[in-house]
Amino acid sequence: MSERRPRLVVLSTLFPHPGQPNAGVFIRERMFRVAEVLPLVVVAPLPWFPLQGLIRLFRPHFRPRAPRHERQQGIDVYHPRFFSVPGFFKAWDGLFMAWGSYRLLARLRRQGACDIIDAHFAYPDGDAATWLGKWLRVPVTITLRGTEVPLAKDPARRERMVRALARADRIFSVAASLKHHVVSLGAEADKIRVVGNGVDSAKFSPMPKVEARTVLGLPAAAPVLISVGGLVERKGFHRVIEVLPALRREFPDLKYLVVGGASAEGDWRLQLEAQVARLNLKDAVEFLGTLPPERLRLPLSAADVFVLATRNEGWANVLLEAMACGLPVVTTDVGGNREVVRDEQLGCIVPFGDADALSQALMAALRKTWRRDAIIAYARENDWAQRVAVLIEEFERLYFQRRLGHD
Repeated sequence: MSERRPRLVVLSTLFPHPGQPNAGVFIRERMFRVAEVLPLVVVAPLPWFPLQGLIRLFRPHFRPRAPRHERQQGIDVYHPRFFSVPGFFKAWDGLFMAWGSYRLLARLRRQGACDIIDAHFAYPDGDAATWLGKWLRVPVTITLRGTEVPLAKDPARRERMVRALARADRIFSVAASLKHHVVSLGAEADKIRVVGNGVDSAKFSPMPKVEARTVLGLPAAAPVLISVGGLVERKGFHRVIEVLPALRREFPDLKYLVVGGASAEGDWRLQLEAQVARLNLKDAVEFLGTLPPERLRLPLSAADVFVLATRNEGWANVLLEAMACGLPVVTTDVGGNREVVRDEQLGCIVPFGDADALSQALMAALRKTWRRDAIIAYARENDWAQRVAVLIEEFERLYFQRRLGHD
């Protein structure tokens, strides 16, 4: 058996670039750790339409520009374009993406840099990857990350997603709930392995609360909630703000830290600020903007409880990052959240859309004395090193199985 290790091409439309530096950071976190062992390049296709420059006049964050090629942490990242009409023909995005990326992947294949195509999200990325895998005769893996749930409601995209999962050689799911979901759609359970996201416990560790609050100008004794994520409807910042008036009757000095900014899904900053003004909460809510991962431990260390009233998730890395800084978590019962917050010593799970349940859970969390050392220990058990070892094992097994089949 050859000692040569497989070369990966990571295919994902959601990946950080200068125009959207915080998009898909969780994919980079995962796969750049794999790159410490297995060589890889990233192909992050960008949707393109002739008139999209005009759309940016009214929506500045629409499809932000990116270079054709860049290097991130020493790794090549390519951004080929593919034809995509905004709001129309979404069932064809996978095929258009494959066509737009074919010449680049064919060149990488000739150069010996494409042994496995590793796609993130079943559609359109996974669909595109399986077309490319068929044309270039290389195996394909697909990672399920959460969009598979809402996309399954569209019959045309569900059909293409299920076809991609059937064609893929291996499927990774960041949560068991996602595996069960796609199996219910017809995917083969035996080729799906659950490999959750991890946490960088060196980067996310608690600093003294008094010190963190001093830096942020927060009162030493005030109860503090925090949420981190893109300022979009799905993440639910507005659902937390909605219950703050009730919470402030119990905790008059309550502060709520909002960490995040515009993302590929949009920008709700103005709507959130208007909601804060309408509810007379300007002295309670602080918008800290987008922070790089290495600075997130500061506001996380300053807070008492982390809350994410999200509509949909696969495996939310930020939950473990908050726990690694000693915070209990209150979040909604969607996606893999219950798998992360797996017992009451780590936090509380509430039904999505139930404002009273969210309010009561936050009140209880603020009153409770938590074993923060146990929360931190649990987060550290989920360090990236364990996840990456499993991924490398699977990639190498797939590669050598294909090699032996061709010998």
